[in-house]
Amino acid sequence: MAKSNIESGNTYIPYPELEEAQEYHSSPSKHSKKQLFLAFFAGVLACGTTQLFYASGRFASGQTNHCSTATTKNDAQVLAPPYVGSTEIHRYPPTHPTNANPTLFPSDVGYPGGTPTGAEPAVIVTAPSYPIQTGAAQLVKPDTLGNKPGKGKKGSHSKDKDFDLFKKWGNLSPWYSVEKGGFGLGSDPIVPGTCRVTGLHFLHRHGARYPTAWTNYAGTAQLAERLNKAAAKWTATGKLDFLNTWTYKLGEELLTPFGRQQLYDLGVSMRLKYGFLLKNFTETNTIPVFRTESQNRMLYSSMNFALGFFGYPLEGKYQQSITIEAQNFSNSLAPYYACPNALTPGRSFRSLWYLEQWTAIYLKKALHRLQRHLKGYELTIEDVYSMQQMCAYETVAIGYSKFCEMFTEKEWEGFNYSYDSSFGAPVARAQGYGWIKELVARLTHTKIADHNPATNATLDDDPVTFPLDHSLYVDATHEVVVLNIITALNLTNFAASGPLPWTHIPRHRPFEVSKLAPFATNVQFQLLECTSVPQPQIRIIINDGVVPLTGIKGCPEHPDGLCPVDTFVNAQKELLAETDWDWECNGNWTVPEGPEWITTTGSPPKRPN
Repeated sequence: MAKSNIESGNTYIPYPELEEAQEYHSSPSKHSKKQLFLAFFAGVLACGTTQLFYASGRFASGQTNHCSTATTKNDAQVLAPPYVGSTEIHRYPPTHPTNANPTLFPSDVGYPGGTPTGAEPAVIVTAPSYPIQTGAAQLVKPDTLGNKPGKGKKGSHSKDKDFDLFKKWGNLSPWYSVEKGGFGLGSDPIVPGTCRVTGLHFLHRHGARYPTAWTNYAGTAQLAERLNKAAAKWTATGKLDFLNTWTYKLGEELLTPFGRQQLYDLGVSMRLKYGFLLKNFTETNTIPVFRTESQNRMLYSSMNFALGFFGYPLEGKYQQSITIEAQNFSNSLAPYYACPNALTPGRSFRSLWYLEQWTAIYLKKALHRLQRHLKGYELTIEDVYSMQQMCAYETVAIGYSKFCEMFTEKEWEGFNYSYDSSFGAPVARAQGYGWIKELVARLTHTKIADHNPATNATLDDDPVTFPLDHSLYVDATHEVVVLNIITALNLTNFAASGPLPWTHIPRHRPFEVSKLAPFATNVQFQLLECTSVPQPQIRIIINDGVVPLTGIKGCPEHPDGLCPVDTFVNAQKELLAETDWDWECNGNWTVPEGPEWITTTGSPPKRPN
């Protein structure tokens, strides 16, 4: 049902076949009354069938198409159909499939063949180079943006051969390996020559998902609803022509198929790199405990990671701790529910002011350019920003999005920078507090001495649900918590240039959300013993980029980012002691919006004496 603009005065013909009908209409009729009656009857029948089609729920718009047997020339102007912007839903699996018969399709029928296993992989130790995550081969980007297979491909209008659209979506980007030296060190995750890996603490985000229900600025569902409500008044042309038949195909908050694959692939990747650590569990006759939250996308991200890491079936290979993510539950992986100020506008959501200022600058030209192709609907900057979000969300959900074609590379750079406005949240340190207490407990093999709502005493005090003597830990969380933990650890290199400006994109900025918190972002806390240094060492690797630890008290400038574990632990204990968690989460403090108040430490104004 593509809508074509057939110019005939002010008339727009929505279907190509009607072009021929218009030509016939211009000449005298040569048909009998019987033929005309049958044609009229066929038209009414077709209209009724169409009505039934839409009423059946194919498009969940809640609106009705109307047929008329007569129109004037002015009435013949066809604008957007009423279903445009409505939500299109494909429900799978069926609730009660008629052919389902599980007894005839068992998952195990015996006769497995040979099953001897081999040695565990250890790519992180044995390989001459480190495997790189380059992006998302399953997703499609416009030919006109960035480098495509076959550099310099004819027809590409990219100004930068190295431009990669998938890296320009902030925290909506698929995770990719940060280049060697990307965080300031010329090292990679391969184990340094004099060292061996003794343990791994692994923290990761969920995979690509549908948009969340809540948003404080713009939003894909909100844009679709506005377009749908005004469908009778507007029409689109040019690059926006696809809007004339576009429907909203995104769900809410669930993992997308691509998101599931991200976590499965991540699990496979980590097994290849660190599988040898499982020998420790065999020797102690134990199995690992991985942690996640009850939220759907968190639970299924963890399950997909486990399937990649352990393979099917999962029974007997590990234990999955599922913490409750909701109000009135302490959870270090979803700490905002225990920290009221983290859910208070003006205290936690400080990015809104910066976002409004920056989008008004970098999307000004795009607004005017796109408005020329949308008649009858007045676009706003917020609408245009929502269209950029639609590009990212549709791509990771259905593989490709026409919205991606609407913007220039410079505008995508602006979109990527818009997510960096999350820098400087005054409750960041408090929200990373609980997980770092747990990290210290694991590193020192000692229980947490004192709990507050940031940690769950019931789970953390039980050695079965929170073991302290394992060589492998895997925790799943959200991107904001990853950023909070980075802040609370005092990794100051990411704040080296101070607060980010809202007027322009600074060159070589150290804080870039697409590198730190994309979909499936992951952080390795690598534990090592080295012959070149006397003490056990730790280093931090974010999305394959080695991070300098010089902001952590006592940690040396080391080319491979190493720091003695004892030094690291003592510095973290000191930072925890300095954090006034109760004041930061429950205190009645205020900060003005915008650059009148700034922080590079993730803390609010100090408690009054």
